[in-house]
Amino acid sequence: MRALLVLLGAAALSACGPTMSKCGPSTAQVDFVVDGDTIELVGGTRIRLLLVDTPETTNGKNDCYGQEAKNFTVSQVAGKTLELTYDELGCTDRFGRTLAYVKVDGVDLNKELATRGLACFLFVKPSGTSRQEEFATYEAEAKTNRVGMWGACTDIPCSM
Repeated sequence: MRALLVLLGAAALSACGPTMSKCGPSTAQVDFVVDGDTIELVGGTRIRLLLVDTPETTNGKNDCYGQEAKNFTVSQVAGKTLELTYDELGCTDRFGRTLAYVKVDGVDLNKELATRGLACFLFVKPSGTSRQEEFATYEAEAKTNRVGMWGACTDIPCSM
């Protein structure tokens, strides 16, 4: 009987809304896009996409392919519900941004940025350990095939 009550309680909680990890919600709405790899959610939480680093467009910078990366991120997330997953080993970066993988309509935004040559691979221990080889491969393939910034830019700041 006790086990049944626990199961019913868990089912009732999951029906009440989005689930939470220790890092944050499983779903969210975007307030605005800061740049290609950083978004702010409704409510103020800043999300930094795990394992990717797009060229900069903030603080007076306008790196080659930075605006393309930002525009792509805006096009993917504007007006949509995000699915967020986290690497529970590390929830935030040194700037206090929540680290997450983002899916929109079933599409892995982090992966798309990397495979389209809009982002460099960036691994900051310990977050992203389970997928770091996968993202290093995405960058290597984009470089080899001169996709996106790898074929258009002479200086790629995020790769330095």
